[in-house]
Amino acid sequence: MSTNPPDSVRKLKRRITPISWRRLRCIFEKDGFTFRRQEGDHLIFAKAGCLRPVVIPTYDAIDVGIIRSNMRTAGMSRDRYFELLDECG
Repeated sequence: MSTNPPDSVRKLKRRITPISWRRLRCIFEKDGFTFRRQEGDHLIFAKAGCLRPVVIPTYDAIDVGIIRSNMRTAGMSRDRYFELLDECG
């Protein structure tokens, strides 16, 4: 007896992995955010309807926790994130 779900139920989920600040900037710009200012090595983006700004550090590899926090701030779903990630190459 197998404990694995049938193939029709099992879905391959993409994992959020660290990406460069340039790709993350592209994702949020495509989602309607505009660059407002830079403070040190942090880029600040805003969008009408968002109560808090999205802050993107200019790191070579942005940690998953920062990406998820920015997604939460923006009200962005996983599906939307991956759709925009594919567009940003």
